[in-house]
Amino acid sequence: MSVYRPLSDRLRPSTLEHYVGQTHLLAPKRALSRMFEANSLHSMIFWGPPGVGKTTLARLIAHQSDLQFISMSAVLDGVKEVRAAVEQAKLHRKQFKQGTLLFVDEVHRFNKAQQDAFLPYVEDGTFIFIGATTENPSFELNNALLSRARVYVLRTLDDDELHEVLERGRQLLEKDFPPPLSSKAESTEPPPIELHIEEKAKTLLIASADGDARRLLNHLEQAVDFAELSTEPSTANRMVLSYQACQEVIQGGVRRFDKGGEAFYDQISALHKSIRGSDANAALYWLVRMLDGGVDARYLARRLIRMASEEIGNADPKALQIAVNAAEAYERLGSPEGDLALAHAASYLAVAPKSNAVYMAYKAVLADIKAHGSYEVPLHLRNAPTKLMSDLDYGKGYRYAHDEPEAFASGECYFPEEMAEKKYYQPVERGLEIKISAKIKHLEALNRQATYKRRS
Repeated sequence: MSVYRPLSDRLRPSTLEHYVGQTHLLAPKRALSRMFEANSLHSMIFWGPPGVGKTTLARLIAHQSDLQFISMSAVLDGVKEVRAAVEQAKLHRKQFKQGTLLFVDEVHRFNKAQQDAFLPYVEDGTFIFIGATTENPSFELNNALLSRARVYVLRTLDDDELHEVLERGRQLLEKDFPPPLSSKAESTEPPPIELHIEEKAKTLLIASADGDARRLLNHLEQAVDFAELSTEPSTANRMVLSYQACQEVIQGGVRRFDKGGEAFYDQISALHKSIRGSDANAALYWLVRMLDGGVDARYLARRLIRMASEEIGNADPKALQIAVNAAEAYERLGSPEGDLALAHAASYLAVAPKSNAVYMAYKAVLADIKAHGSYEVPLHLRNAPTKLMSDLDYGKGYRYAHDEPEAFASGECYFPEEMAEKKYYQPVERGLEIKISAKIKHLEALNRQATYKRRS
């Protein structure tokens, strides 16, 4: 019986030509390309999120440079294993006249003493050191180790790169399908199985990966178990991976559990709609009816807090304060005394001016994030508390708003560079949002008049 290997491991490229992503480091004239051209390998720190190819890139660098590859994990290994790796590197050089690349995954998990253990061997050339970390090296790694290694930032994969990874995964899984059984009457071998992924399923898999190739391949490998043979005679040898199958895997097959019965949720809906409709009497009726029926009052308190933001928002910011105070009052008093605080809040929310502007803005932002993944924070908006971060241009060009007229840096952009500026928040002409709307319009006018514009 063969040992199981995850799809992400089986799909690791064997050459740099097949490596996907990190073109800012590997494209011609970029840092790592120049390193190979000059044959000047040095110790490195790879800093980036999970699933962007840190381990794979280290393996390929060792292969490209004809070095022995030794891998360690800071989660599992310690100084004892570091010493063993040192001895292995020395012996390998003596016997085979070949250098060693030592790769340490999650190097930030090593303490100061463990990190210091590498220093003498990095300096005397016993091995080339590459550490991988998901955490900011400025805060998690010793200055002594940082001074002996160059830090390279690895980026999340974009949609095109994930499409390429997905297609390679599909092809590899397709090869693993056993051929369909042929009948005794057939004299020819049946055609091999083809794996077809619906376009909507591809989009869902890539969106759920959020730039992480390993997550993408894990979802794909799990979802393939739910692929079904095509029902069309012309494509009888095709396995189809549907959107629904991928959705089951990504969402874990979660189904809503109606613990209170349909009537329970109907009454919650009635309370919510009564408050939205500014009917204080109906809101009190449904609230008290549920309290009298034995509903968990803390659940109602949470729902009232939610309604304060969803239905009222900045039209009356005091509504959220009153809802939170009612929840705290109930925690102190319990029933029946605390029930009155909830009634107090429900009646106030009902008569308060209404605005769902914040709620709609929140949903629009969430939809954009799900559609486009995690854009990086622009360099000028990042803090630079360390020299390394300053050298990487963190904070360069940032304008401190308090030093600008009206404490407003007109013309400045705070969105990701890959993203167009959006107007998610649209205040209504009710309550405090009347004044908020006027302020926003004034600031927009200043932006239009600004001579400085980051995006010209």
